Amino acid sequence: MTPWSVRPAGPDDAPTVHEITQAAFAGYGTLDPPSGALQETVETVAADLERYGGLLAYDADDHPVGALRFARFDGLFAVRRVAVVPALQGRGVGRLLLQRAEVDAAVAGERELRLGVRHQLVDNRGYWRRRGYEPVADRGRWMELRKLLPEVVTVPTARDMRSLGERLAASLRAGDVVLLTGELGAGKTTLTQGIGAGLGVREPVTSPTFVLARVHPSLVGGVPLVHVDAYRLGGWEELADLDLETSLDEAVTVVEWGGGLAEPLAGNRVEIEIRWTAPAGDEGRLVLWKAVGPRWSGVALSGGSGRRARA
Repeated sequence: MTPWSVRPAGPDDAPTVHEITQAAFAGYGTLDPPSGALQETVETVAADLERYGGLLAYDADDHPVGALRFARFDGLFAVRRVAVVPALQGRGVGRLLLQRAEVDAAVAGERELRLGVRHQLVDNRGYWRRRGYEPVADRGRWMELRKLLPEVVTVPTARDMRSLGERLAASLRAGDVVLLTGELGAGKTTLTQGIGAGLGVREPVTSPTFVLARVHPSLVGGVPLVHVDAYRLGGWEELADLDLETSLDEAVTVVEWGGGLAEPLAGNRVEIEIRWTAPAGDEGRLVLWKAVGPRWSGVALSGGSGRRARA
């Protein structure tokens, strides 16, 4: 688990947010013109936080180490001033802040998240692109980027996770591919067990770590489930060696640890990430899912809020 935690920030946190932002943006004073972050005061930061809110990241000793603020541009939800103390930059603090911001925005019903980056900051632009943010508008000195947000479902217990899988199965048919990501113990296999129960396949559905892939035939005359564990695979070539393509059209294929690896299997797929809502050991989870490809056009995934991110 990550050593960082994230909490909401309000006007009373303005001195801390201002201090972190000034430290993180100090190197941008050489830009032409210099970053506007360096002209901010505690009062202007407090006004931002009062109007839109923000987030603060803390280390294991409860020291603040990162911050960001929310905003709206032309009515669209955005993040700005993503800042991490210099000593911890590149350690995952910014990524955790963004993950929390994306979840908060999705839970609030936002369909996308926007941000801006200077054209001069080539490395920053590359970072945001790797995080899934795509250019949508050239604003002169800076480029506006956006990321389409997934649907988010809160899952309190393991039983609820299995039930969610059963409801998801109602939307699945032969040829569908589901990619699951999440930390060890997050609930990927439990969700897959629910999918198997919903499809009516032969049990038990357990993690296929040592055999890599396992086929569960239907007991009700429906489609089989192909359950794959990609945790030990070193790349796409090793996944391709499993020859899953021979069964793709005839089965529902679920790939644990599939994010960032198994996307070439299918242009039409469901991508699901499972996150803890609290430190490890707590049952609560957030399930983020996104349907990709024309197969899912106009189809709402069962069991969610009814809102589906475009892809």
